Amino acid sequence: MKVTINDVAKYAGVSIKTVSRVTNKEPSVKQATIDKVNQAISALNYQPNVAARNLASTSSYVIGFIYDNPNAYYVIDMQNGILSACNDRGFELLIHPCNAKSASICDELTSMVKHSRLAGLVLTPPMSEDPNILAALDKINANYVRIIAGEHTDENKGLTVLVNDKHGAVEITQHLISLGHQHIGFLSGDHQHESTKERLLGFRKAIENNKLTVNENWILDGKYSFESGVEGANKLIAMKNRPSAIVACNDEIAAGALFAARLAGLDIPKDLSIVGFEDSPFSRQTWPKLTTVHQPNVEIAQIATQLLINKHKDQGNEKFKIFTPNPVIRDSSASPHGN
Repeated sequence: MKVTINDVAKYAGVSIKTVSRVTNKEPSVKQATIDKVNQAISALNYQPNVAARNLASTSSYVIGFIYDNPNAYYVIDMQNGILSACNDRGFELLIHPCNAKSASICDELTSMVKHSRLAGLVLTPPMSEDPNILAALDKINANYVRIIAGEHTDENKGLTVLVNDKHGAVEITQHLISLGHQHIGFLSGDHQHESTKERLLGFRKAIENNKLTVNENWILDGKYSFESGVEGANKLIAMKNRPSAIVACNDEIAAGALFAARLAGLDIPKDLSIVGFEDSPFSRQTWPKLTTVHQPNVEIAQIATQLLINKHKDQGNEKFKIFTPNPVIRDSSASPHGN
């Protein structure tokens, strides 16, 4: 027969409520009691039923992860970080991919929150940056945390984890300038994502800080994909006066650019330096390995989920956290040929 919470309580010699408090990782439980209950759980191989716990409790123990991002590595990192924080606090994870451009996205998310009895949502770009989605969630008093790109935020807008993409873009562009590059191109990601705008702002700031000229012909629109990197790099390489270096908006774009450059017979980094952003596995699987900007996505997701659970359980008042990405220098960047 399936082991129940009653069996655990009887084995440990405590009340059912005490077992519940331990499994829900509530504060103010004596360590000796926690150890006694955990020993009973282990001995009986008890597996708490989250669905039943949600039904029996006035509180929910499920966190929703909402995403619309073509980058599988980003999604996996987010999922692992959220899951780690959920496991630490006795919560379960509900994953919900969606189409942020859908006309019914607001209704879809509010319906999911209501029917799934979620404790809260972890929102990633572009949903976390969409005022219509945020307004719809606020209307039903949904609990959520936003992961967004930027330098500043209004703490009155709720739980927020900021990623200072602009700083990372300044630093990676400055790395190329310090190597001697004065002619630098930029391959953009989707403009629906605030990270694209922030990274482009950082690129421009570094160029201007060094009193160099931004060549608008070398700034190309694109998407966060390998194919977009191939297409953009081919356009830059075909130009009569091409740049000596390329800043790509993420590692997938950079990997595509590197692929296109090598097909064109260019030596990387001797003939062309290419750098990425995010430090995803893409950056370590290319040859040569990509110089990039490290973005700790697993840790970002963990912290976001911790903020969310703390608010749900009325534990702590922290509403805001900021991460500052920094360059990782590898093999795809060097001084321009002839220097």
